[in-house]
Amino acid sequence: MPDIDFTSLFPDEVVTKAHVRFVELPLGAGRAGLITLDNGHDHTKPNTLGPASLLELERAIDAAHAEPGVVAVAVTGKPFILAAGADLNGMSLITRREQAVELGRLGHRVFGKLGSGPVPSFGFINGMALGGGLEVALNCTYRTVSTAARGIALPEVFLGLVPGWGGAWLLPNLIGPDAAVKVIIENALNQNRMMDGPAVAELGIADVALEPADYLAQSLLWAAQVIRGDVQVQRPEVPRSAEAWEAAVARGRAVADGRLHGAAPAPYRALELIAAARTASRDDGFAAEDEALGDLVMGDELRSGVYAFDLTQRRAKRPAGAPDPKLARPVTKVGVVGAGLMASQLALLFARRLEVPVVLTDLDDERVRAGVDRVHAEIDKLLGKARISADHANRLKGLVTGSTDMAVFADADFVIEAVFEEMTVKQQVFAQLEGIVDPACVLATNTSSLSVTEMASKLKHPERVVGFHFFNPVAVLPLVEVIRAERTDDETLATAFAVGKTLKKSCVLVKDAPGFVVNRVLIRLMSEINAAADEGTPVAVADNALAPLGLPMSPFVLLQLVGPAVALHVTETLHEAFPDRFIVSENLRRLVEAGKPGIWSWDDQGKPYLDDDTAALFEQGDVELSAEQVHDRAMTAVAQEIRLMLDEQVVAEPQDIDLCLLLGAGWPFHLGGITPYLDRTGIAEKATGRRFLPRGVASPPEP
Repeated sequence: MPDIDFTSLFPDEVVTKAHVRFVELPLGAGRAGLITLDNGHDHTKPNTLGPASLLELERAIDAAHAEPGVVAVAVTGKPFILAAGADLNGMSLITRREQAVELGRLGHRVFGKLGSGPVPSFGFINGMALGGGLEVALNCTYRTVSTAARGIALPEVFLGLVPGWGGAWLLPNLIGPDAAVKVIIENALNQNRMMDGPAVAELGIADVALEPADYLAQSLLWAAQVIRGDVQVQRPEVPRSAEAWEAAVARGRAVADGRLHGAAPAPYRALELIAAARTASRDDGFAAEDEALGDLVMGDELRSGVYAFDLTQRRAKRPAGAPDPKLARPVTKVGVVGAGLMASQLALLFARRLEVPVVLTDLDDERVRAGVDRVHAEIDKLLGKARISADHANRLKGLVTGSTDMAVFADADFVIEAVFEEMTVKQQVFAQLEGIVDPACVLATNTSSLSVTEMASKLKHPERVVGFHFFNPVAVLPLVEVIRAERTDDETLATAFAVGKTLKKSCVLVKDAPGFVVNRVLIRLMSEINAAADEGTPVAVADNALAPLGLPMSPFVLLQLVGPAVALHVTETLHEAFPDRFIVSENLRRLVEAGKPGIWSWDDQGKPYLDDDTAALFEQGDVELSAEQVHDRAMTAVAQEIRLMLDEQVVAEPQDIDLCLLLGAGWPFHLGGITPYLDRTGIAEKATGRRFLPRGVASPPEP
């Protein structure tokens, strides 16, 4: 191994210790070395595996193997956690390809001692096992898993890496290529879907699932039975034909293409490793993983992925500009004005997370009843999926009630309006509420683009009004834009942030400006795509122009999801504020007037096409742009808009815009939000004269 000082390279590593003790196995099976990974913190700070942690594990494995009479080595973790994978913070500190390759080799050397040692090894998956944490277990001879374990995955391609400490070779040879593609590619690209203990056992990753109450004792008993020969471990036969592996890899490539359109290299590199694993030896497979790590760690996508991970795990938990949490007022009852689809989603979320009474109001009994029924139906779905118990379901239903009389809000501490997106309507609602609620009650609005300051301007106490903008679907997208109006006081703002945290949402502080963050960026983007189509670019060309970004959906598919009427309304609001930049598409207006759900129709194969009725509505000019020209036009506009937003101090820093797009629009980690992409393509400098982020942040350092 070249002389690389990993200690100085990872100076802030939180070292995970590997404590080894020797235990007598049940049934007289002999003595085992039991290694427990523990970084000395509680479950809120998971074990991670940086270079010093790997060396700790190596010392423990060597000590276990050197102990006379040892018949097995087992590895487990501190309560609830095996390990959360590699130390991602250190990845951004790697400056040379050979450092990344050697880090891969170090992991393979250490983990490989579990798979090729003098005695059998056992991986006891007692809880979270992500990336390198799961690879610790995969390198073992046998594996058990707790039925209570959650958060098990190989998420590397989601971040811009590959399973690089054995996973890309070991997993397909353990459970077959198709199941490996599901875990390594499909799950990772599906918003990093995790597995639980029973699923891990069903796939064959673990040999047995054991109950959590005495999981360690049961695992040691099972290991003893294996050592004695009382238990014969049966594993499904892995297909070895080239056809089976090629079919699995082709399916994985289709999944990656559908999600990313070739925009990020990691999943394709992982598929190459899976394909090669059919015939490659273990050593050759591990060496190929090392080379892949060397290439990917020095790439833009991995740096953006690590940056995005840091934003969602750190910055989201400590919102920039948020007031002192001690100023927050307690919330013991919530009111929701409106009983439509959005209001029902909000009511369910407040009831589940705050576990306080939630009251919906609307204009008549029929609407109120429909809203409450929707909430109860969703609770029944949760019960049907065993997400909650019958007792819990009954308690939640009891918390959610409805009324046509706003007087029910008299003792509420937090009331949020979710009525029609019209300023006069919302002002009327707040005026009525002010005469009913307690003086300390927070009045929140879920407006997506209207001025919160103007909404509160006619109130006696505008200081208690705050924007609290959720994203649809509410249960899925974790962002809440918390909008501070001109008169919003710190107590109101602190209460909003506290409520958001209890709702398990990530809150970003936003200035009261048209469209706030997500809608302002997305509508500027959509305006340019619409304009290109209106001017004469074929609709399909305009819609596919952003494919190089690997977004979760194309602009016109997003339009269908949002709804043309909503998109038109927000565009008109932004056009009123910024008429020179936000263009109202007349074709979009015609779609709304005709009651069309969107631009595209879909054939039996799920492919979009422009039907005759919609095509007849479209009026286009004769200026036809290429996909590249549309892409550059749209991205230039986005870069300009973001620069203006930062100059206006809509948010504190570019990181907050990226965080909003990651969590509110579902933009992929390999983009880092959007500013890293604008930086690395040169669009930021070309459009605005400078980068958004310093070189080395969300990008490889300068040579």
